[in-house]
Amino acid sequence: MTTGRQLIYIHDPMCSWCWGFRRTFEQLCANLPQHVSVTRLLGGLAPDSDQPMPADMQMRLQQTWRRIQQRIPGTRFNFDFWQVCDPRRSTWPACRAVIAAREFDRALETAMITAIQRAYYLEARNPSDSNTLVSLAEHLGIGGMAFARRLDAPETQATLADEIARARGMGADSFPSLRVQMGDSLWPVPLDYTDAGVMLATIQALSDT
Repeated sequence: MTTGRQLIYIHDPMCSWCWGFRRTFEQLCANLPQHVSVTRLLGGLAPDSDQPMPADMQMRLQQTWRRIQQRIPGTRFNFDFWQVCDPRRSTWPACRAVIAAREFDRALETAMITAIQRAYYLEARNPSDSNTLVSLAEHLGIGGMAFARRLDAPETQATLADEIARARGMGADSFPSLRVQMGDSLWPVPLDYTDAGVMLATIQALSDT
C-alpha cells in the first residue's frame, strides 16, 4: 500500500544550511512520487532574545556562510548584514512569521520562508526584528496590523512550541533534516546538498516498502 507517505522537512528560516539546501530541496519535491506528500516542520534554532550576538558567534556564523558557499555552488550571502544590522541569536520570531503566514493562507508558507531567507541572506535585513517580518508580510499581501497581532499571539507561539517538540521527538536536532513517515514509522533520509537524486532514491525505496 502506498498511501499515507509523507516527506517531513524540518527547518528554520534563519538556518544558513537550509538556505544553501533550498534549490536541491525544490528539485527533490518536484520529483517525488505522487503518493508522497511534503510537510514542513519548524525546528526553532534559537529562542527569543534581545541580547546582541557575541562577537565570537558572529565570526563563527560568517565562517559558516563562507563554508556553505564553498560546499554548495551558487549559494550567495550578503556579508553587509554583519555591518548594517544588529545581529541577535534569535530565530523564533522568523519561525512564528512562517506560522502566521501559513494561518492566513497555507499557500503563503513557502513564500514567507523564501522572503525571510532573501531578506536575511541577500538584502542584509534582520528577520529577528518584528518590523522586518511585518514588512515582508505586507509585501506578500497580508495586512501589517493583522499580521503583527498574529505574529505575537500566544497561539502562534504554542504552535511553534508544538512543532519544536515534534521535531525533537523525531531526533531532528540539526537543520535541515528529512524524515519519511509511513504510518507510525519514521525513517531518516541522509542529506545531499547538491544531488536530489541520491535522496530521491532513498525516499523511493522507503515509500515502496
